[in-house]
Amino acid sequence: MDVFGHPFREQFDVFLDEHRRVLEECLDGLTEEQARRSLVASKTTLLGLVKHVTFVEKVWFDEAVACRSRAEIGIPDTPDESFVLDDADTIASVRQAYREACEASREAAATLGLDDLVHGNRRGPLPLRWVYLHMLRELAQHGGHADILREQILSA
Repeated sequence: MDVFGHPFREQFDVFLDEHRRVLEECLDGLTEEQARRSLVASKTTLLGLVKHVTFVEKVWFDEAVACRSRAEIGIPDTPDESFVLDDADTIASVRQAYREACEASREAAATLGLDDLVHGNRRGPLPLRWVYLHMLRELAQHGGHADILREQILSA
């Protein structure tokens, strides 16, 4: 419990879902071309960011928590590869994959406490609390990237 009498886990879940929503909503009202528009030297696009955070969800919850291999999950070996868009990637398909990954993440962690160890990460056993903190950092960072890219796209 924190100083306000709320369970920490509940707060983590709320914050994660807020950041997840920001990333999903970064695609609202955009055309397919706008979502794919490249404004920086890296592979980062708004659609690519949402595809990447789908990868991140799967790495930390499907791989680390559920102990499934990346090959079994069907995700790339490296984060850089997760930004690459295929011709079949659309706003609708990438959003749907992201929603499904987030729901699977919630389910994978539902029965665990923050101090429970997860064993599927390459670093070795980690407490779920570490995974949650890492996810909050990752999603906040990419949410900031998305805000800037979206602002540039909409002002063009």
